[in-house]
Amino acid sequence: MTSPTVVFSLDERGVARVALNRAQVGNAYNGEMIAALFAAMDELCRRPQLRLLLLTGAGEHFQAGADLEWLRGVSRDRHEENVRVSRATAQVVDRLDRLPVPTLALVQGGCFGGGTGLAAACDVVIAADNAVFSIAEVRWGLTPAILIPQLSDAVSIRQLRRYALTGERFSAAQAQRIGLVHQVVPLEELAGAGEAIMARLLANAPVAMAETKRLVLEHGRRGSLGAHALIESHARSRQSAEAREGLDAFGERRAPIFRR
Repeated sequence: MTSPTVVFSLDERGVARVALNRAQVGNAYNGEMIAALFAAMDELCRRPQLRLLLLTGAGEHFQAGADLEWLRGVSRDRHEENVRVSRATAQVVDRLDRLPVPTLALVQGGCFGGGTGLAAACDVVIAADNAVFSIAEVRWGLTPAILIPQLSDAVSIRQLRRYALTGERFSAAQAQRIGLVHQVVPLEELAGAGEAIMARLLANAPVAMAETKRLVLEHGRRGSLGAHALIESHARSRQSAEAREGLDAFGERRAPIFRR
């Protein structure tokens, strides 16, 4: 089962393997990938044998955030279209976050912006020792609004305040220290480490795991902002003067100049 941007399959154990498939651009997401990832999860959730979802990125990188050329085009569209794009992106992250089966991300290479959000939305994250992370939206005049619930869960508000404000890159070892990553292994051992975790998960009771996951999320999110407010904020930031400068600077291969 494939699309040009997301490849997925379901094996006899009930393991769904979902691969982000724009390796030529570091698996940067665009509208097509957002739609394909949602469709993949929708299709897989209709399969009663589904027990576990494994998320990977094709090629050298897990997921390099948004395709900024695509975002430049979206930012120039009507506000309603920006809201639609933000809503679709939020729905994909939320769907992954709330899947009623365990989710495992195997991360190698770059994991930036939305990629960090996807990792944070998974139940278990194993990173190769060459993985590099960032929450880089502010570099381009954007905000990670729709990822805030998942990122806050993963790294705590205190850590998020640093990394979402600096936009700095940090190593797999640092990602493990702050809670984004559960385990770091050499790149050549990444697949094997994933298989070991999958064996543990597949040995457990699926209904009990689904209920445990639901309860954990429900308890932890009682004070979170509403989805509508996050989507509106995300869409507005994309059409701000700062985003225009940041995205134009990216397209022109220069450093952005931000002024108050």
